[in-house]
This record gives sequence, C-alpha cells and structure tokens, in this order.
Amino acid sequence: MKNADLIVQMLERAGIRWAFGIPSGPVLPIIEALRKSSIEYVLTASETSAAFMAQAVGAFTGVPGVCISTLGPGATNLTTGVGAAWLDRTPLIAITCNVPIPWLERRIQMRIDHHALFQPLTKASLPLREGHVAGPLSKALTIACAEPPGPVHLDLPEDVAAATATETILSPKHADNSLPDISAEVASKTAKALAQSKRPLLIAGLTFTRSKAPESLLRFIERQRMPYVLTLHAKGFLPEKHANYMGVIGRARRSDVQTLVQQADLILAIGYDPIEINYEEWVGNIPIIHISTEVSEISSQVNVLLDAGGDMDGAIKSLAQLPALPNEWTPQQWQTHRERLEQNLRPHTQSLALHQVLDILRKKLPDDGILVYDVGAHTHQIAAQWRTNLPWTCNCTNGWSSMGYGLPAAYAAKMVYPQRTVVGVVGDGCFQMTVGEVTVAKRRGLAVPIIVLNDGWLSLLKVKQERKGYELSGVHLGEPVDPPSHYFGVPCHPARDTRELTDALQWGLTLDGPSIIETFVDPESYSLTIYD
Repeated sequence: MKNADLIVQMLERAGIRWAFGIPSGPVLPIIEALRKSSIEYVLTASETSAAFMAQAVGAFTGVPGVCISTLGPGATNLTTGVGAAWLDRTPLIAITCNVPIPWLERRIQMRIDHHALFQPLTKASLPLREGHVAGPLSKALTIACAEPPGPVHLDLPEDVAAATATETILSPKHADNSLPDISAEVASKTAKALAQSKRPLLIAGLTFTRSKAPESLLRFIERQRMPYVLTLHAKGFLPEKHANYMGVIGRARRSDVQTLVQQADLILAIGYDPIEINYEEWVGNIPIIHISTEVSEISSQVNVLLDAGGDMDGAIKSLAQLPALPNEWTPQQWQTHRERLEQNLRPHTQSLALHQVLDILRKKLPDDGILVYDVGAHTHQIAAQWRTNLPWTCNCTNGWSSMGYGLPAAYAAKMVYPQRTVVGVVGDGCFQMTVGEVTVAKRRGLAVPIIVLNDGWLSLLKVKQERKGYELSGVHLGEPVDPPSHYFGVPCHPARDTRELTDALQWGLTLDGPSIIETFVDPESYSLTIYD
C-alpha cells in the first residue's frame, strides 16, 4: 500500500464520495489511488471551481468536501474556492500535491510556500511526510468538522504519495463540538429584556444553519409574537411564508426591511455571524442580545446587552420555555410591511426583469427544489424575493461573495441530491468566468438548467457607479447577442420574454442532461431595487 492509498482509504472511512480537481504529474499518484477506490475523481475546468464544488458538498452534507491541485498556479487557483469554505464556514480538505521533499526549499519551477499561501484561509495547514501521513490526515478531518467548521490544507510531496506506507489506517475522530452551557444566563437576561421591550425583533444568521433546534426557536417566536428577519445564508432555516417573517437584511429593497428594523427596541440575534453583514451597518442604537456558538466581534458603539457564545441549541431550548410576554406589534403592521415589500420588489419595466424570471422559476420548482445562485446584482434580488420554507434550498456564498461560485456549486448540489430538482442562476459576468464547467455536467449527465442573466453589464458595479455619481467605466460586457445553439455541447435556448422563459424552463427541466437558458433581462430594474 502506498501513502496515496492510505490517504484515499482514510477519506473513504470519513464518508468522502468525490474529490475535485485537475491532474498534473505530482497529482497522478493520488488519482491512481482514487481510481481503485469508491471515491470518484471529478475533473473540473479550473482548480477554483474544484474548490467551489468541494465547498458546496461540505455545506450540503456536513462531510468535508475534498479538492486537489498541483503546486504553484494550481494551488493559487484553489485558494479562491477554499476562501469560500473559510468565510462561509464549511468543512473542506484541500490537498496540494508538491515537488519531492529534496526540492521543497529550492527556488524551482512552479514551487512556492504552500503553507504560507493557505495559512490565512484555513483552520490549519499541515505537511504530510514519510511516517507522518495518517496522523495529520486524521487531525485534519477532525479540525474541519469542529465548530466552527472550515477548511484544512494538506501539502503532499510527490515522493511521499508514491512511497510505501509505514502507518496503519486511522478512522477519523468525531469532532468534540461540546460548548459551554449558556442557557441559564441567556434565559434570564432575555426574559428581563423582553419584559422591558415593546417591539422585540429576532434575526437568525449563518451559524443558525448548523442548529439542531429550529423548531424550538420557531416556538419561541410564535409564543412571544415577535417578527423575524434573516440573513442571506439563513434563508429557509426559518419558514419564509410564515406570518412573522419580515425579509432579508441588507439586500434588495433593504430600506423597506430597515424601516421595520428601526421600529424595534430590542434585537435577539440567534446564530448571527457578522461575516455576512456587520452589526454596525444596520442596528444603530437598538440594544442587542447576541446568542451563538461564539461571541461576536462588535465595536463599542453597539449597544450589547448580552454577548453569549456557547451551546446555542441549549440556549434556544431555554428560550422556548419562557412564558409569553406582551408587546406592541400588531399583525396588521406585519401584513402591511410584507405587502409593501413584495410590491416594491417588482417594479414596472418595459422588458423582461429579474423579478419576473424569479416568479416564473418559483412556480416551476417544487418546494424541495434547490436554487443555487452566483454573486452580482441578481444576488440581492434573489435573497430578498425568493421564498422557501426548507433549509438548503436557496444557496449562495455570502461571507466570501466570489463571482464564479454559482455554476459549479449548482452541479455539486445535483451530485449530492440527484433525485431533486436543481437550477442555477448566474449573471453573464459569472458565466464568462465558469462556462467551461458545463463540460463537467455534460460528462456526468447532470440535469441542471443554468439560467444565464444576460444584460450586457456587470450590473452590481454599474449601479454602484451610478449611486456614487461616477461615469460608467469598466463594467460594460458588450451588447447582448443571440446565443449559440450550445456551449461545449450543452444545448442552449434563448428567452426574451415571459412566454419564452416559461417554455425554455419546461424544456430544461425535462431534459436528462444539462442545459443553458440564456435570458435577456433589463439591467435598469436593478437600479430600482438593490439599494432602495
């Protein structure tokens, strides 16, 4: 057994199903070991997409996604996707295959210091060496899943991978995610704050997506008759068709949501991670109770009543036991807010607008259908407009917010959930970055329609330039033109109005393989919703 075989067999025991990457000479020993295993090596068009796919797998499953690259430029490409796992808090193992050990300290072709490269982006960066392979790998798997989850980098020299293994296979140790009991303090201080509050409001965020007690939190919300808002990552982890749901902060029509937030006199932040949006950007002087697995990073200008980091689920369950306390919110206030928000998210336009695309898509997708989307102007509209009651059905990167995420992540979602409907929505700028990844879907027969929003602009930056009073520069992609009949053999249909889009979606959703729906949308509609 070679060390590469040892690594792969340990990954198998950890429940790994895929390893994403691009081959090179130093990668070949581990590819050969993967070939003989149950783990599929998935060839991607770029290492960046390989890491995005691994990150998505980690997010959807809780099992570390695995991505593999060669040294130098392969490693630097990989870091962009690894960064998503770092800031979006998902378990991932990134393996860089390196030159043989005698060359590790020499200035030679392609070689750089991989540990210095990955150190700021990972929870740990560990070398794999002769006689020290199983231990570091077992440690890496544990660290990746420990709260808060995240990426771990392993550096594997080619001669180490090809050498005969001298260690036994180790089973991964379960991460000890036990945290301090904060329930008594949380229940006591929250009860006191609620008794003094007239209009409490709850927000749930990224860390809440790892909670095992969402039903308890919903019971608490209903008992206390309080409204709630969500962050982008928390969409679906509390039901968005609930009468108490008031929207997503910091996205399209943010001023509407912020108007409601400013009426509150107490904010209960449950599983809120400021990596999505800093408290300072939206809370003003409203008192905050922060309850999560970690204390928050808050400046002194924020009025914090409690900053509790520990066993979040235990704390949530203690909240659910609190007696109901009166407040001044009325159902009519909430209904009026929701109606105004829904109306303002759908401004009148002369041609096809994104909000129409989303309404048509929402009707077509089943309740458990999965929407994966990229970063850009459309991110704001989707986060605010899309409605889902189920977790992991509306997914994007927020902490990292990198363009190029949506298309590979949509394909990864389909690999994890082959029986469920998956649709990707990407901007034309994002599509230019990752169009080569459609070959992954073609080879694997992934039946995922990708809706490309073609408006000829980097629309988010266009809106930002308009708001700052700048001349438009560096953001025009060119006038939209008729799309080809296929991209790398993946069929493409155009859609210029609601009828064509409805027909194209019906076509894409019934194919047994991938498809592209190039949708020509009005860029001006973004100016009416993103920052207002």
